[in-house]
Amino acid sequence: MVNVIAIIFLCGVGLIHASHLKEELHLVHHRLRMLKESISLNIDHEIIDTEASGTNDIQCLADMKEFLGGLNTGSYWALKMLDSWGSFPSGLLYGTFYDLGNFDECLNVNQEISSSQTIKGKYCFMAVPLKDFLDTGIDALEGMQIKIATCFPASCSATQIEKFAGQLYRNKFSSSMNFNISIAEDGCQTSDPDPWDGLTIFTVVILSVLTLIVVGATLYDYFLCTNQQTPALIQIISARANSRALFHLQVGSSNSNVIDCLHGIRCMSLIWVVFLHEHMYSLISPNINFTYALAWLEKPAASFFVHGYFSVDTFLFIGGLLVSLTALRTMDKTKGHLNVPMMYVHRIIRILPVLAMAILIYVELMPVVSGGPLFKSGFHGKEACVNGWYWDLLFIQNYATKTCLDQSWYLAVDMQLYILSPLLLIAFYKWGKRAAWAIVGIVVLLSGCLFATQMVNHYSMSIKNGGGDDEANSKLYLATHTHAAPWLIGFLFGYFLHLNRGRKFQLSRLVVWSGWLLSLAMIFTSIFALYPSAKWSAPPLSTLEESLYYTLTRVGWPLAMCWVVFVCIQGYGGLANSFLSSPLWQPLSRLSYSVFIWHMFVQEINSRNVRTSTYFSSYTVMLNFWADFGISLIMSYALYLIIEAPIGGLHSLWSPTRNLKSPAAVVAHKCNGDEQEHRVAA
Repeated sequence: MVNVIAIIFLCGVGLIHASHLKEELHLVHHRLRMLKESISLNIDHEIIDTEASGTNDIQCLADMKEFLGGLNTGSYWALKMLDSWGSFPSGLLYGTFYDLGNFDECLNVNQEISSSQTIKGKYCFMAVPLKDFLDTGIDALEGMQIKIATCFPASCSATQIEKFAGQLYRNKFSSSMNFNISIAEDGCQTSDPDPWDGLTIFTVVILSVLTLIVVGATLYDYFLCTNQQTPALIQIISARANSRALFHLQVGSSNSNVIDCLHGIRCMSLIWVVFLHEHMYSLISPNINFTYALAWLEKPAASFFVHGYFSVDTFLFIGGLLVSLTALRTMDKTKGHLNVPMMYVHRIIRILPVLAMAILIYVELMPVVSGGPLFKSGFHGKEACVNGWYWDLLFIQNYATKTCLDQSWYLAVDMQLYILSPLLLIAFYKWGKRAAWAIVGIVVLLSGCLFATQMVNHYSMSIKNGGGDDEANSKLYLATHTHAAPWLIGFLFGYFLHLNRGRKFQLSRLVVWSGWLLSLAMIFTSIFALYPSAKWSAPPLSTLEESLYYTLTRVGWPLAMCWVVFVCIQGYGGLANSFLSSPLWQPLSRLSYSVFIWHMFVQEINSRNVRTSTYFSSYTVMLNFWADFGISLIMSYALYLIIEAPIGGLHSLWSPTRNLKSPAAVVAHKCNGDEQEHRVAA
């Protein structure tokens, strides 16, 4: 009896569901019919030039006639093409400038008309200047475009689609309305995948081979070896051994070269960089509330986004500090001898292989693993990479016209300063404090140069004034000499720590609190000083005011970092030292270079892969950040195991300057033995 009741109940649910499904199908059919009838189909076929020499024009005309005929007869495939279109978005006054339509519905159209004619969908954006519809009176919106998704036969070019769409929309709205419609071919997409070129195949093959080598070494290590019997080469490549070293936590390290609080400072700055880039991608997404995003830039929290470049100054400060502190202590042991060629070789092996592989993966694999309405032709820096990849590998990309990987400009600045560091180290060793005062003078001269450059050329880095054009960005932000001051201040601080190694400074409570107040004042002034002028209605800063701010904060920020590191070393850091020196930061600190290199790959894929309009808010940015940061960590960990760790281990094993007796010592050295040589980029 119970079974009979259950069967009757399930049949009733099925009938109800079938009834609802039938109603939904009727609604879809009604919507498609209304959509078809809402657009006048009296289209002049002569807008497509049939006398053009190319056969594609003839094919486009034939496919277009079939498309229009299919709409008139209610063919499902033609209605799908029309249904996938976007429309003029509602909420224009709130900043809704995109209607993405249905990307997948358009590309899934694949209708065979005859043995010689197959119609496929082609997804394109029709762009209409916002000023053609309304005068916003907001400078930031002057150049904005309304972008509406369209779907046409794939045999038609963007120029042909542009003519057809222009007449269609004039018929739909009013012949008196003048639309400046444009459709760019490089923004159109079809379902036909681009064939893999030789470089893409090479990238996949090399990654596959490296993965197989690591997997093989790991299996050999796990099943056939013990800790005492593992060959050095196996332990260097094994993911098991490298993971142990990566996640090994050192509590209270006795190594005087290790400054524990730098782990936390490095990781917090890395998180700041990733969070900054997350906001950047979110602001340029197809948001339905772009005007709210503009208003958000006036809020205090936006200052952390606008002035996120201070994280770069932190990394430069750490870089200068570690170079001088480690090298000077080595020179003391070797009586002034400095193996400069090995310094350069060590740095190049540490940085270059990962950077070269990153260029390959960004350019060649991004189209393979992602796609979407905003993806277009792949990685946005593809043209710069194809035409000038060697600038990045020579570490002079910050002076090139276009940078291949956006974040790699820092590597160029850091490498160029590192190349000059032996001259400064030798000067320190020979002339001591006189050399230090000379470097202080260089910092003053570089600051004056930065100030004069901005004043004479009237450069502005304010978002309200355009955020810095390409010329201002290259002269004030990307140039090595404009970012050298934080690195040199860190270099001087490393010399100070070297002179006072093992010394305990007795600081009164008044001095400690005064130092903290002063350093925090410099930090928060650097971040929030421009907040009052950030409002769109506020008058812009004068060139003098902006130049003073940009120059003084470039010096004030690293000086504040000097105090934080000093009091943490001396035991006056309190809660700050407990937080920054926590061993939990160590694994992320060791992965920091990998995370820095790969996080924008993940962010760009996810931001371009959206199928619908997005909504900008601090909460949604936070959600996107944790998703992208988590995926970046996983990707960084995997590529660390197959690229960065094995190469670093091989270099440590074969380097003539190392004296590592056992495989365990090699692995320990890679991640733990000398933390000061562990580099981070931002």
